[in-house]
Amino acid sequence: MDPVFPITPLLPEIVASLEAHPRLVLEAPPGAGKTTQVPLALLRAPWLGDKRIVMLEPRRIAARAAAGFMARLLGEEVGETVGYRIRFESRVGPRTRIEVVTEGILGRMIQDDPALEGVGAVLFDEFHERHLAGDLGAALALDVQASLRPDLRLLVMSATLDGERVAQWLDAPRLTSPGRSYPVSVEYPPARAQETVESIWCAPCSRRCGTSTVTYLRFCRAAAKSNARGACSSGPKSMWRSFRCMATCRWRSSNGR
Repeated sequence: MDPVFPITPLLPEIVASLEAHPRLVLEAPPGAGKTTQVPLALLRAPWLGDKRIVMLEPRRIAARAAAGFMARLLGEEVGETVGYRIRFESRVGPRTRIEVVTEGILGRMIQDDPALEGVGAVLFDEFHERHLAGDLGAALALDVQASLRPDLRLLVMSATLDGERVAQWLDAPRLTSPGRSYPVSVEYPPARAQETVESIWCAPCSRRCGTSTVTYLRFCRAAAKSNARGACSSGPKSMWRSFRCMATCRWRSSNGR
């Protein structure tokens, strides 16, 4: 069964809005599903036809992850319906309809093909992370839409965007999606003399084992400071022991042990 995301009920309205207007601003908090659900929903839009969707991601690791997740939802490998293009790496094929690219790639695409022939929509994800390449890509895409491709759809998405101001700049409607949140507790385990960092880290994990499935997020100081103050031991062996403790706790919790 496909997962249900908070943005799922809003997907038909997103498709309809882009059919009526070539630009749209979408505000959606983290975890809403905008990065992976919106491109897949637009694939079925009548106005897209057989054209491709290009989605910009600010970081290479995010581009790979988004493409991989969408491909798994379709039961395919990356490079079939969904692919990605980043610096020094490309996984796209003749059947690719969704291309997740980093910001500099769009500029090169417009240089090579000023009309963006074959592209039906350009999605700017995490638009609040203002970079020169991202702003230039948005300006070039707007110019292409205004001068050569009035049918090109532009969608700006972000979790922390000032949507009203961007909507005024783009002269575009604005939609807002609900998010999903979970309770978070913060613990500061006391440090004792002669106690290893691993035992300090594993103590709260061990206390919760067998009660519920818990995810832990560990914050460490910078490597140079941690070595001097003993706040967080460095090195792959130390981090592996901490990860093994966390993984063991999650396995025990999920198996009721």
